[in-house]
Amino acid sequence: MLEKLKEVISVFITAKDTDEKIEQIDLSRLITENNEDFGTIVINKHEVKQKILGFGGAFTEAAASVYDKLDDEKKDEIIQAYFGVNGNGYTMGRTHINSCDFSLENYSYCDAPGDIELQNFSISRDRKLLIPFIKDALEVTETPINLLASPWSPPPWMKTNGEMNHGGKLKKEYRDVWAQYYCKYINAYEKEEIPIWGISIQNEPEAKQIWDSCLYTGDEERDFIRNSLGPALEKNKLLHKKIIIWDHNRDVMVERARAILNDREAAKYVWGTGFHWYNGDNFDEVQKVHDEFPDKKLIFTEGCQENGPHIGSWDLGERYATSIINDLNRWTVAWIDWNLILNESGGPNHVGNYCSAPIIVDTTTQDIIYQSSFYYMGHFSRFIKRGYRIIATENGTENLLVLAAINDTGSTTIIFMNKNSTPENCNYKDGNIDISLSIPARSIVTMVTT
Repeated sequence: MLEKLKEVISVFITAKDTDEKIEQIDLSRLITENNEDFGTIVINKHEVKQKILGFGGAFTEAAASVYDKLDDEKKDEIIQAYFGVNGNGYTMGRTHINSCDFSLENYSYCDAPGDIELQNFSISRDRKLLIPFIKDALEVTETPINLLASPWSPPPWMKTNGEMNHGGKLKKEYRDVWAQYYCKYINAYEKEEIPIWGISIQNEPEAKQIWDSCLYTGDEERDFIRNSLGPALEKNKLLHKKIIIWDHNRDVMVERARAILNDREAAKYVWGTGFHWYNGDNFDEVQKVHDEFPDKKLIFTEGCQENGPHIGSWDLGERYATSIINDLNRWTVAWIDWNLILNESGGPNHVGNYCSAPIIVDTTTQDIIYQSSFYYMGHFSRFIKRGYRIIATENGTENLLVLAAINDTGSTTIIFMNKNSTPENCNYKDGNIDISLSIPARSIVTMVTT
């Protein structure tokens, strides 16, 4: 029986305090003696849910500045690690319209006050660092990257506080100009042969930050979409670009979705709701948005470990996987990490808001440091490809997290995560497969059945 299962089941593991990083192992290492007291995990291939778009990370000016300082061999290593067929195979990306905190300074593409025709609009700054970084990734991907672009702030002259930082609001008289700005941006990037898949209205519209930020109420975001952005995209023949609302934390995403999606004229332009993780897990809020608006998509648009690089921390990977498993089990179709790479300080960041990334580069030695988050992300991005569908699981265990997906050929991917310091056992049932497994301590395991 076991020998036959080995022929159809491949197993990959990443485990704390070992050298095993997405390493293929023999199924027999997980098999344990059956015990009826174990919790049972049941895979239901017939209950098929959402189709997955993919996984990815963000191209920021900060990340691009670190990348730019590397020699060609190191650059290629990073691109292959993230986007290559033998790497994590990312198919999603995010970048910023104008500057963000992970830029080298505040900047916009049109700094001329009162330029309502946007005659001075230019992405020339992005051509120095950001665009070459994105292009290097596009060159190696087998599956096209869906690139989401998000603004952190309009230019200062369009805002009530006259600056890009510290919140402020978009002035009403510039709503149509700002909507045209998105269209200019999309067309400018596509002239650089970088397709923009979608745009969000505003990064974190309820956060007044010391860095680039702009505040919108739900009604203001709704009205901007309905009266300005939607019509501008239509006029410019860009309605095929995805519009993503909210782009902020899960805790109040239901209220924001209601404010916009209950308005039929605004909702017709909206593809889905984006969300972050910075204010608690609140996973059930994701499910609520799906339940109320099942015709709209859900996408995780940003998450990272705050307050420095956290080099060597195993908690990083576990935080990522906890979010991915819970989000995808609640109808999320894509999951985008924050900065792809940062330096040894967790920057650069023009206001000192240092964070972690799955790859840290020691800029003094050019050493590339792969964090646990890189490997944990890989357990999803390498084995749940675009077009796979999430399938239902019944998880009767107390301490394991589980996610399952299926592709068009009937091959399934099952991911188990054990965050405990001791092995966790379970009885596993998938059609004719009925086995007992022991998932090692502080590990993530991917099981592919053909």
